[in-house]
Parts: sequence; structure tokens; C-alpha cells
Amino acid sequence: MTNFANEPVIEDAWYIAGWSHELSDGPVARRIMDEDVVLFRTVNGKAGALEDRCCHRGVRLSLGECTDAGIRCGYHGMAFGPSGECIDNPGEKLNRSFCVRSFPLVERQNFLWIWMGEPANADEDLIIDFPYHDQWSFHFGHYPIEANFMFLIDNLMDLTHLGYVHGSTIGGDIENQNVAEVETWKTEKGARFVRWMEDVPPPPTFVASGGFQGNIDRRAEFEYIAPASVMQSTGVFDAGKGSKESIDLDGGLKFRLFHHATPASESEFHYFFSAGVEGATLESPESQKFFQDVLDAFLEDKLFIEAQQDAVARNPSERLLLREHDRAVAYARQAVAQLRRQNFATAAE
Repeated sequence: MTNFANEPVIEDAWYIAGWSHELSDGPVARRIMDEDVVLFRTVNGKAGALEDRCCHRGVRLSLGECTDAGIRCGYHGMAFGPSGECIDNPGEKLNRSFCVRSFPLVERQNFLWIWMGEPANADEDLIIDFPYHDQWSFHFGHYPIEANFMFLIDNLMDLTHLGYVHGSTIGGDIENQNVAEVETWKTEKGARFVRWMEDVPPPPTFVASGGFQGNIDRRAEFEYIAPASVMQSTGVFDAGKGSKESIDLDGGLKFRLFHHATPASESEFHYFFSAGVEGATLESPESQKFFQDVLDAFLEDKLFIEAQQDAVARNPSERLLLREHDRAVAYARQAVAQLRRQNFATAAE
């Protein structure tokens, strides 16, 4: 099987624009789908997303400051509310024609979800529910990556790279990684797989964070939700004490991650990720060590994904192979293509 590499971005969808805590220090400038966006939180606590361009003289609003009810341009002082309307025009009367483009933004579970497409289609019920952000202690990260957003999804939906790319952290030995038992399913909105490894040596991260001294059982479940999200749950137990069916067992090391690829353009994306260890505080040594290894591992992924993009850009018409291990990758690509067709059909109505 073969497929083309780069996927066009899908505008009518919810994407992560940032993490809630990022707005604590003032406005944040971010490039999303070839649009310059400013994220901010008013002094009164409401988050907003506007075009990062004042309608007066074109200066970036991200150079300004937050006010009680909006954001004030740092050049001539005009202020705009989260809906883009001018709420202060210093020295002059308010003019309703003075406005800035706004984007639907929903703050939930420490996510800042943005809708870059047609505002009328922004259905909040489509936002992914991830209650673990409210139940566990999570670390949050963000890496800009110079590649098409679907290369991250490909990376996450085929874990045979773990032993080669992440041998010193989360991966483990190559031989056992290559023969892991994998079950894969199509879902309504994407793809899902469960990966089971029984009685195998633990990788360095699991030894440091889970204290394992002998072999382990390891169950990982990944679910892709088109266009750009992957939810991960992993359970690690002493050999003979794990289960292929679930991680909801006593003891062991259990962690969850949320992965998301927000396109900055067709050849760049923002990798937003969160990681939490069940029962561990953010300050605990096991949580700190785990997240540091996650940061290191994802930098290793960044190296290969960007190298992949560079190679593909040199010959974009050349197809890529799909191996048997890539079943979840193929399902994910099919799901994002289906979502694109649905968007086209909606736009044509």
C-alpha cells in the first residue's frame, strides 16, 4: 500500500491554540493555519482569540496589554473585546465599524480550543472531553515542528519506531518492540489500537519512574480523533500482573498523555502535549523524571519528523509505503480524508 505524505489542513475543526496557563503572563502571539492570532485573557478572566492586527494602523495586538474587558493596542491605545468589537477609542467616540476579526475560543480542562473555519459551524459539542486534566496532575508542553501535521499522527499510530528512536528513554529493546501484539480498529471519528507486550525488559524511563527491577507487562492504548488529536493510556506492571484488557489494576505505573498537532501552515505545526502519572504530584521525583524523559523523547521525534518533511518536500508527488504495522496509520489517513469530504459537502450546501 502507498499514500501521499502531506495532508491539506482542515479549517472547520477545533484545534488547540494553547494551554490555559500560557495566558497568565499576558497576550500570546501564535501562527495558526497561516493566520496570525493573538490569545489573551481579560483582567476579568475571559479568554479571547483575535487576528493579531489592529484595524487602525496594522500593529500586532500581541504587543499590547490586557484590560478589564479586552486587549489594548500598544501603539495608539485602541482596545478590543474578545468578540473583536472596539471597546475603547481614546479621545474619540466609539465607532462600530472599528473591529478586529475574532475566532471562536473555548477554554475547558486547561485546553484553549480554537475554531479557524466558518464561525457558524463551531459546534462546542464536537470538542474532545478529556476529564483526566481535572482529575490527575499533568505537565503541559509545546514544541513547534516544521512538518505537515499528519506526520505526528503517523508517528503516534505506529509505535515500531520506539526501540530505534527512544531506546534510552521510553522505548525499550528493538526485538520486543517489533513483535508486540497489536489490535487495531476503525472508529467513528478516527482509529484506535491496543498494543500488548508481555514479560519484556523495562525501558529506562519505566525503571526510573516505576521502580521496576525485573521484566514487565506493558499495555498501551492510542485513539486518534480526526483531524489532530491522539489520546494515550499506558499501564506497566511487574511481569505476570498486567492485563491485555485494561490498565485498571492495582499497583504498577499508569500514565496518560494527550497529543495534538495544530497546523501553523501545511508544512508546520504546533505539537501540544500533556502527560500525567496516576497518583503522582507534579513535584514528585517520579513525575519529574517521567516528564523530562517525555520532553527528551519528543525532541527525538521532532528530529525525525522534520527530516521526513524535508525529504518529502524535495519530491512531494512520490508516494510513501504502508507496511502491515501501519494499519492504524492507514485508518487515520482515511479518517482525516473523510472529514475533509464532509467539510466540502457542508460548504457546498
